[in-house]
Formats: sequence, structure tokens, C-alpha cells
Amino acid sequence: MLVDTHCHLDTAGFDPDRARVIARARAAGVLRQVVPAIDAAGWPKLKAVCSEDTGLHPAYGLHPMFLASHREVHLSELRRWLERERPVAVGECGLDHFVEGLDHDTQLQYFDAQLRLARDFDLPVIVHARLAVDAVLAAIRRIGGLRGVVHSFSGSRQQAEQLADNGFLLGLGGPVTYERARRLRSLAAEVPIEWLLLETDAPDQPDAMNRGQRNEPSRLTTVLQTIAALRGVAPEIVASATTANAERLFRLPEAPKP
Repeated sequence: MLVDTHCHLDTAGFDPDRARVIARARAAGVLRQVVPAIDAAGWPKLKAVCSEDTGLHPAYGLHPMFLASHREVHLSELRRWLERERPVAVGECGLDHFVEGLDHDTQLQYFDAQLRLARDFDLPVIVHARLAVDAVLAAIRRIGGLRGVVHSFSGSRQQAEQLADNGFLLGLGGPVTYERARRLRSLAAEVPIEWLLLETDAPDQPDAMNRGQRNEPSRLTTVLQTIAALRGVAPEIVASATTANAERLFRLPEAPKP
């Protein structure tokens, strides 16, 4: 039984065949998915999508890449959504220092506010940290009392250790399947298994065997097999450990029967 800890099943690209996508995931052994939000306008649809299947678990937040959509009032609305809906996490939120035109100070204001909400509600945080791991670490330390995951982690071993010391796991997905990703593959092979979560980021970040195609949760098995091969262990060992990590972090209810 696997948990896809980061997939955007609510996006419009899945509207025509979402039920079939979920069925393929279940057939592949991916019985639960965490579905993070990107902006306030999408929260109602995300809630509706997740209500259709007991294996879908929503998270609500404000993604830094969609900064132009965010307003300060959305933070107070987010507090109300967290209090009413009791999701498994706050997110997707974080910092993006790669995309041009995203004001760093404004990003940080939204990120800090969401970290405080996560702390207030005792929820984990799903963090986007593109070219911004050190800045994310600084914010995590400044707010304190947090736990969560840095999704699609691509940082250094030292940064991974610092995140682990501050209660954060590392989400690994399609990028680890590319042979050119040598640093990431070395990290996946060497860090304690207790630090790792599996994810697809569907419909984005397809694995090397599905390059250029729409990603979906059933492809999580390729990520699993890659990490198991890199670590020199049976896939069942990685599956069991990462599922336990996800259950512990997100306090997930029991998986639906396949």
C-alpha cells in the first residue's frame, strides 16, 4: 500500500477521466493521495473532488507561484477553512526563487502566515522550496513548533539533515528517476528511510519512463522501484517505510480497501 503524498488531482486536466485515474492508482496499490491546494479560488473544487473518494485527503494553502491570485483576506479565509474542514495539512505553500517576477518579500509574508496557521492548528506543512531551501529553513526556525515535508526536494545532504532536525521530511518523485539527477539519486540512496516520502506531483514531473506525458498517481510505483534499486533493497521495504512516514506525518486514516 502506497501513499502519493503530493498530487494535484483537482486540476482541470483530470476532469475528463478523474475516476479512471483514481482506479488506476488503486489497481497499482496507491490507495491514498494527499491533494494540496494552490489558491483560494480552488479550495471549493478541491474539497468536492476529495469528497468523492475516501482515499483522497485535502490540504489547503496558497502556493507561491500563484502570488498574483492571493490577497491578504485569503489568509483569514484559510484560517476559517482549516478550522471547519480539518484537512491533513496546510499547503501547498512556500518560496520560489526561480520564477522571475515573484516578489520575495511578499512570498515570505504569505509563507510566514501559513506557517503560523499550521502551528496554531497543529498541522503539517507541505512546502514548495525551489532555489529557496535555505530561506525556507530560516522561516521554519523563526516560527518554530512545526513539522511537514519539503516536496520535490532537490537540495543538498546538509540541507536535508537540517530539515530533518527541524521535523521536516523530503518528498521524492519523478526527478529521482532521471539518471542525470546524480546528487538527488545519491541522497535517495543514502539518507535514513525515515526521512522520505513518495510523491508524483501529478499531473506534473513525469518520471523518466513517462517523459513528456501527463503524470498520474499510478506512476508512483516507478518512483518506488527506482528508490528501492538505488538503496539496494526490496521495493516492499521502501513502500512499508514511506507509507508509515506518511501516516505518521499526516495522521492519515486507515486506507480504503483496494
